Amino acid sequence: MLRVEDPPGALFVQGGLFLDQWVPPSLLASVTNGNTSVSFPGWGSRRRKSVALGVFMRGGPTFLSVSISVKGGQGFVGEAAGILGQDGKRREEEEEEEEGKKEGKVVEVEDEGVEVRGAGAGAMNTTKHLWAGAVAAMVSRTFVAPLERLKLEYIVRGEQRNLFDLIKHIAATQGLRGFWKGNFVNILRTAPFKAVNFYAYDTYRKQLLKLSGNEETTNFERFVAGAAAGITAAVLCIPLDTIRTKMVAPGGEALGGVIGVFRHMVQTEGFLSLYKGLVPSLISMAPSGAVFYGVYDILKSAYLHSPEGMRRTLLMKQQEGGEMNALDQLELGPARTLIYGAIAGACAEAATYPFEVVRRHLQMQVQATKLNSFATCMKIVEQGGISALYAGLIPSLLQVLPSASISYFVYEFMKIVLKVE
Repeated sequence: MLRVEDPPGALFVQGGLFLDQWVPPSLLASVTNGNTSVSFPGWGSRRRKSVALGVFMRGGPTFLSVSISVKGGQGFVGEAAGILGQDGKRREEEEEEEEGKKEGKVVEVEDEGVEVRGAGAGAMNTTKHLWAGAVAAMVSRTFVAPLERLKLEYIVRGEQRNLFDLIKHIAATQGLRGFWKGNFVNILRTAPFKAVNFYAYDTYRKQLLKLSGNEETTNFERFVAGAAAGITAAVLCIPLDTIRTKMVAPGGEALGGVIGVFRHMVQTEGFLSLYKGLVPSLISMAPSGAVFYGVYDILKSAYLHSPEGMRRTLLMKQQEGGEMNALDQLELGPARTLIYGAIAGACAEAATYPFEVVRRHLQMQVQATKLNSFATCMKIVEQGGISALYAGLIPSLLQVLPSASISYFVYEFMKIVLKVE
């Protein structure tokens, strides 16, 4: 290694050699640490120049450090660059990294841009990631709860009235609060579901990207990660969804709240009754997650690679470290994040809605008359035709459009606010 720095009026040269471990100790002892004056023939001057010599021996090859400084004959003005390890890194940096690893702390090496994280930092980042998804679900579901209620009226109760007549009926019989009936349970279901769903998708996508070695996630990897995320969230969160469906079904009010419905189902039908409709749920959530996340990421990638997107990305990089609010830090910007989220949600809902209808009917069945998924689907078609599989699709789409857009917007926003990496 040889480094030359030339500040005004000074010449400062640092260098050194790695010595073989079999170098005789007598030779090493003859080199003193500190400043030494030596003459260099051929430099065009008889003045003696200041030299710093040092031998460093610690856990690796011996390194002979040499520093030369000339500043108008005033003597030595610099110090040796430091002890180098086997890979050429400064010994001070190696020691800091080793201490950081032992203590589980985050260690940053500015020259290399390397960051070593302990287990505690990773767990905290995961928690913040999950909270971002949970908050997104809480906000979006509360906003669209009235539309969710209308959709369930068509699916669960087989409502035949048109949309406006149904709205009038609910308002007249239950008041304004009737439109938010079951919303608390819905939040209990969707908050953990969305938290797991968003986190699982980001995790699976990153792992697939790492396995493939590509610079950017492919469309196929996006769809696979989305499907896997949907399945993961469905398996973990379907019991709460079953309880909520039971509560809004006919006779559900008499069972009490969440605890009452839970006890009733476990006592009368067994614990596995909480997983009614798991198969159609998995069948629907796999393509739903694939379409939802896949479409959003495809739209996002297309924009970021467009001239407008590249200009925005460049502008954001130039403003890093400055005063940028969370909205300005959104990669797509607020409006485009909302629009792309709505498009992705609508595509996913339309593609998988029949599975949703079958799953809701399965969750309402009692043990004595329980049918499998295929038989339930055929029964729905026999009673109402193919269109029965799309009962409530219009209010469902009206619900999904704002729900998906708000959900993705709040999720991206919360990741910035919570500084999720």
